Amino acid sequence: MKKVLIVDDAAFMRLTLKTILEKNGFEVAGEAENGAVAVKKYKEIKPDIVTMDITMPIMDGVQALKEIKTFDPDARIVMISAVGQKPFICEAVMSGAKSFIVKPFNEKHLVKVLSQVLGM
Repeated sequence: MKKVLIVDDAAFMRLTLKTILEKNGFEVAGEAENGAVAVKKYKEIKPDIVTMDITMPIMDGVQALKEIKTFDPDARIVMISAVGQKPFICEAVMSGAKSFIVKPFNEKHLVKVLSQVLGM
Protein backbone atom coordinates (compact mmCIF):
# COMPACT_ATOMS: atom_id res chain seq x y z
CA MET A 1 0.00 0.00 0.00
CA LYS A 2 1.25 3.47 -0.89
CA LYS A 3 1.68 5.86 2.05
CA VAL A 4 0.11 9.32 1.72
CA LEU A 5 0.63 12.48 3.75
CA ILE A 6 -2.41 14.78 3.52
CA VAL A 7 -1.73 18.49 4.03
CA ASP A 8 -4.64 20.93 4.29
CA ASP A 9 -5.63 23.51 6.88
CA ALA A 10 -9.31 22.50 6.64
CA ALA A 11 -10.11 19.46 8.81
CA PHE A 12 -13.12 18.56 6.65
CA MET A 13 -10.90 18.46 3.54
CA ARG A 14 -8.36 16.21 5.27
CA LEU A 15 -11.21 13.91 6.29
CA THR A 16 -12.65 13.91 2.74
CA LEU A 17 -9.27 13.07 1.22
CA LYS A 18 -8.58 10.40 3.85
CA THR A 19 -11.94 8.72 3.24
CA ILE A 20 -11.48 8.69 -0.55
CA LEU A 21 -7.87 7.51 -0.42
CA GLU A 22 -8.43 4.72 2.11
CA LYS A 23 -11.43 3.51 0.13
CA ASN A 24 -9.18 3.28 -2.94
CA GLY A 25 -6.33 1.32 -1.39
CA PHE A 26 -3.99 4.05 -0.13
CA GLU A 27 -2.63 4.18 3.42
CA VAL A 28 -3.00 7.62 5.00
CA ALA A 29 0.21 7.68 7.03
CA GLY A 30 -0.25 11.20 8.37
CA GLU A 31 -1.98 14.55 8.20
CA ALA A 32 -0.77 18.11 8.61
CA GLU A 33 -2.70 21.36 9.02
CA ASN A 34 0.01 23.66 7.64
CA GLY A 35 3.25 23.58 5.70
CA ALA A 36 5.52 23.70 8.74
CA VAL A 37 3.90 20.60 10.23
CA ALA A 38 3.98 18.97 6.78
CA VAL A 39 7.76 19.36 6.50
CA LYS A 40 8.26 17.85 9.97
CA LYS A 41 5.89 14.94 9.30
CA TYR A 42 7.38 14.29 5.86
CA LYS A 43 10.77 13.69 7.49
CA GLU A 44 9.23 11.33 10.08
CA ILE A 45 6.86 9.38 7.81
CA LYS A 46 8.72 9.42 4.47
CA PRO A 47 5.47 9.03 2.51
CA ASP A 48 5.28 7.80 -1.08
CA ILE A 49 3.19 10.83 -2.05
CA VAL A 50 1.86 14.07 -0.55
CA THR A 51 -1.37 15.94 -1.27
CA MET A 52 -0.60 19.59 -0.52
CA ASP A 53 -3.02 22.50 -0.22
CA ILE A 54 -1.55 25.84 -1.28
CA THR A 55 -3.21 28.43 0.97
CA MET A 56 -2.50 27.65 4.63
CA PRO A 57 -1.45 29.59 7.74
CA ILE A 58 2.12 29.61 9.15
CA MET A 59 3.72 28.15 5.98
CA ASP A 60 1.91 27.85 2.66
CA GLY A 61 2.03 24.79 0.42
CA VAL A 62 4.48 26.24 -2.09
CA GLN A 63 7.01 27.04 0.66
CA ALA A 64 6.53 23.57 2.18
CA LEU A 65 7.04 21.98 -1.25
CA LYS A 66 10.31 23.88 -1.73
CA GLU A 67 11.54 22.92 1.74
CA ILE A 68 10.70 19.23 1.28
CA LYS A 69 12.40 19.23 -2.14
CA THR A 70 15.64 20.57 -0.61
CA PHE A 71 16.16 17.39 1.43
CA ASP A 72 14.26 14.98 -0.84
CA PRO A 73 14.52 15.97 -4.51
CA ASP A 74 12.51 12.85 -5.44
CA ALA A 75 9.50 13.80 -3.29
CA ARG A 76 6.19 13.25 -5.08
CA ILE A 77 3.92 16.14 -4.19
CA VAL A 78 0.54 16.85 -5.78
CA MET A 79 -0.86 20.31 -5.15
CA ILE A 80 -4.59 20.57 -4.46
CA SER A 81 -6.00 24.07 -4.65
CA ALA A 82 -9.07 26.14 -5.34
CA VAL A 83 -9.77 27.75 -8.69
CA GLY A 84 -8.15 31.16 -9.05
CA GLN A 85 -4.74 30.17 -7.72
CA LYS A 86 -3.06 29.78 -11.11
CA PRO A 87 0.09 31.81 -10.28
CA PHE A 88 0.69 29.63 -7.20
CA ILE A 89 0.04 26.43 -9.13
CA CYS A 90 2.54 27.53 -11.81
CA GLU A 91 5.15 28.33 -9.15
CA ALA A 92 4.51 24.97 -7.45
CA VAL A 93 4.93 23.02 -10.70
CA MET A 94 8.11 24.95 -11.52
CA SER A 95 9.35 24.15 -8.00
CA GLY A 96 8.87 20.42 -8.47
CA ALA A 97 5.22 19.54 -7.84
CA LYS A 98 4.39 16.42 -9.86
CA SER A 99 0.83 17.50 -10.65
CA PHE A 100 -2.06 19.57 -9.39
CA ILE A 101 -5.74 19.03 -8.76
CA VAL A 102 -8.29 21.85 -8.65
CA LYS A 103 -10.93 21.95 -5.89
CA PRO A 104 -13.66 20.89 -6.03
CA PHE A 105 -12.40 17.58 -7.40
CA ASN A 106 -14.09 14.25 -7.95
CA GLU A 107 -12.93 10.96 -6.48
CA LYS A 108 -12.11 9.30 -9.80
CA HIS A 109 -9.88 12.19 -10.93
CA LEU A 110 -8.05 12.35 -7.57
CA VAL A 111 -7.27 8.62 -7.58
CA LYS A 112 -6.23 8.73 -11.25
CA VAL A 113 -3.78 11.61 -10.75
CA LEU A 114 -2.20 10.10 -7.62
CA SER A 115 -1.91 6.68 -9.30
CA GLN A 116 -0.25 8.25 -12.35
CA VAL A 117 2.25 10.17 -10.22
CA LEU A 118 3.08 6.96 -8.34
CA GLY A 119 3.44 5.04 -11.61
CA MET A 120 0.74 2.56 -10.60
